[in-house]
Amino acid sequence: MAAKKNVPKLRSRITTDGLTRTPHRAFMRGMGLDDKAISQPMIGVVSTAGEVTPCVMNLTPQVAAAKEGVAAAGGTPREFTTISVSDGLTMNHQGMKFSLVSREVIADSVEVVAQGHAYDGLVCFGGCDKNLPGMMMAMVRVNVPAVFMYGGSALPGLWRGKEISVLDSIEGVGAVMVDEMDLETLDEIERACLPTTGSCAGQFTANTMGMVSEAIGLALLGSSTIPNVYEQRLSVARRAGETVMRNLENGGPLPRDIVTREALENAAAIVAATGGSTNTALHIPAIAHEAGIAFSMDDLAEVWDRTPLIANLKPGGAYNAKSVYELGGVPVILRELLEGGYLHGDCLTVTGEKLSDALQGASPIDGDVVWSTKKPISPTGGVAILKGNLCPDGALLKVAGLKSVQHEGPALVFESEEDCAAAVTAKDYAPGSVIIIRNEGPKGGPGMREMLMVTGMIYGQGMGEKIALMTDGRFSGATRGMCIGHVSPEAAAGGPIGLIENGDIIRIDGEARTITLAVDDAELDRRRKAWKPLEKPGLAGVLEKYAATVGPSHLGAVTHSGNSQWKTEDPS
Repeated sequence: MAAKKNVPKLRSRITTDGLTRTPHRAFMRGMGLDDKAISQPMIGVVSTAGEVTPCVMNLTPQVAAAKEGVAAAGGTPREFTTISVSDGLTMNHQGMKFSLVSREVIADSVEVVAQGHAYDGLVCFGGCDKNLPGMMMAMVRVNVPAVFMYGGSALPGLWRGKEISVLDSIEGVGAVMVDEMDLETLDEIERACLPTTGSCAGQFTANTMGMVSEAIGLALLGSSTIPNVYEQRLSVARRAGETVMRNLENGGPLPRDIVTREALENAAAIVAATGGSTNTALHIPAIAHEAGIAFSMDDLAEVWDRTPLIANLKPGGAYNAKSVYELGGVPVILRELLEGGYLHGDCLTVTGEKLSDALQGASPIDGDVVWSTKKPISPTGGVAILKGNLCPDGALLKVAGLKSVQHEGPALVFESEEDCAAAVTAKDYAPGSVIIIRNEGPKGGPGMREMLMVTGMIYGQGMGEKIALMTDGRFSGATRGMCIGHVSPEAAAGGPIGLIENGDIIRIDGEARTITLAVDDAELDRRRKAWKPLEKPGLAGVLEKYAATVGPSHLGAVTHSGNSQWKTEDPS
């Protein structure tokens, strides 16, 4: 354990102590709190629980368990909730513009409640893709003792003797379009692929960020891969509540003690080692931003290029997150990386232990689900950052599972996801094409939609390895194939992706980490002078505010200046 520090006066005393806090205490008594409860530390227990997605439908029992842990350790838990937007239900329509926005709303809303009520600590639960980074961003921003808990993934479906997930239903749509599957079979898959509550079963964004929460140190080791419906989650949630209280008593570690540059590199390493979601290129820099640490796509690239791919996980591999749990959880992967020299062992975990000490009892690898760093699946990570005259600030390619990481072909340009989806549905594209979807970046969308339905249909049509798709939007963690996202600068910011014309030759080299638009500088300069941003009328509400504040994707698509910390004044 970390050495005990001088414990500051509880923040919550600003709401409970003194003559002028009489009405505040009256409000607390109105909630059923007695003198003892009012005198104890106030711990916010926040979740995204609701009925908007299976990812968050089983969080309430876990929240109740965390509250038990807080109360047993001498705290007064205060439960509250915030929003969740389902990537699964917003796919392939305008609603997806609100998915990445929800990350900011979650972080902001937790900050508003935690700071407004001067809570002394937090236990934060998230289930769906943007919940996880949103909660971790809030923890670092508020910087009180806090523990993150991922709600866990769904059990994989079983269909005709094999494990399946929602990705199979998405790719099945494309297979039906080219008569490779009939509707009756697709209906069977639809009904079998998601048998329980929880997040998607593969190494998509939610499970990747769950593993990140452990690697970065904000979650209890071993917590993220426990399936959503397993009762073991309740005991871990109780421990999360107890841990927050212990850290409050000890004066730390606080989230900003934990989230250091080295911890961020550990987070990047777990993504590379597991062939994780490209969305982490937005979320890890955003978490860093809250701590005042500059950590860009370039920093991710450095770690990803030196870290081997060792976890054989879908969509690029063979197994779901549940298989990692059965092997011993994320500590199995972390220990293998640590022993291979790919992690910083001196980083703090949320329990106050050094990571190297906390991993001493981790189970060994099996060589099938998790391979050795000495004989990895690939010598470099499952995600690569590409640069070139088409994307001077970078773009992302998930190389895990790709048969070839080179492609050259003529551009086929679409100004929106809908236009591209219509062409893919009509199979109005040719093998060898480089499909361009632009004006879908953080500012240009606005909201940076993911293109899973389009990529899933392409793969289902048997064209996943025969074309390339490039966008200034993003992709789901479930995406596979030659799909390049986060092209930066985006079209709306005047990036070169906005200058591409149909038929331009584009060369992609995943090994050399390059993308080249084969158009000479003079022609690009001519196009740049003639370029005008695409007009998107009718923008208002949250999307208007988001477009006005959001930064570029290679820096995490963040919406404030970073490293802010509200100081609660002492009323005495």
